[in-house]
Amino acid sequence: MFLEPHFKTQRSGWIEVICGSMFSGKTEELIRRLKRAKYARQRVEIFKPKVDTRYDKEKIVSHDSNHILSTPIAHSSELLQLSDNVEVVGVDEAQFFDMELPFHCEELAKKGIRVVVAGLDMDYLGKPFGPIPNLLAVAEYITKVHAICQHCGNLATHSYRLTNEGGTVLLGEKDSYEPRCRTCYQMGNILDLKVAEE
Repeated sequence: MFLEPHFKTQRSGWIEVICGSMFSGKTEELIRRLKRAKYARQRVEIFKPKVDTRYDKEKIVSHDSNHILSTPIAHSSELLQLSDNVEVVGVDEAQFFDMELPFHCEELAKKGIRVVVAGLDMDYLGKPFGPIPNLLAVAEYITKVHAICQHCGNLATHSYRLTNEGGTVLLGEKDSYEPRCRTCYQMGNILDLKVAEE
């Protein structure tokens, strides 16, 4: 049975994931890519989780105050409902979405849409965060960005929580988190454990 090559019948989409610790420039890179797509006159739709209201209810805002307008959504299924007639879809703070996000991103890519997703790859415990690991598995392109460790100046890969609040999701900024390298992150956890024991 002969199958018609896909490139003769439809445009191919793909998934790009930008990941790293807090303050590593994930959102800045997402905004840069989406603005370039807009400059190229591509039809772009941008989304963020409704729970993320740190800087603005509708805009995606980087820690450097760069911003771009987005649509806040509660569930990843809304990506499919709100992405008609577009060429590029952007998603920020992907770690806060439900575990179905990778599936919906793949559905968009199958429709010929370029999907650009940014999010934390690890939570404050150093564990894979939400749907990000599954997104990394299905993405065509992965960019891991790094912050600079606040203590030693090495590349930071971890988000160290400065408060004692529990729970995986804690919306915060520089008063709640700081970027740390693997070694300084572990040293901080050891000191926290000793303080807790005292």
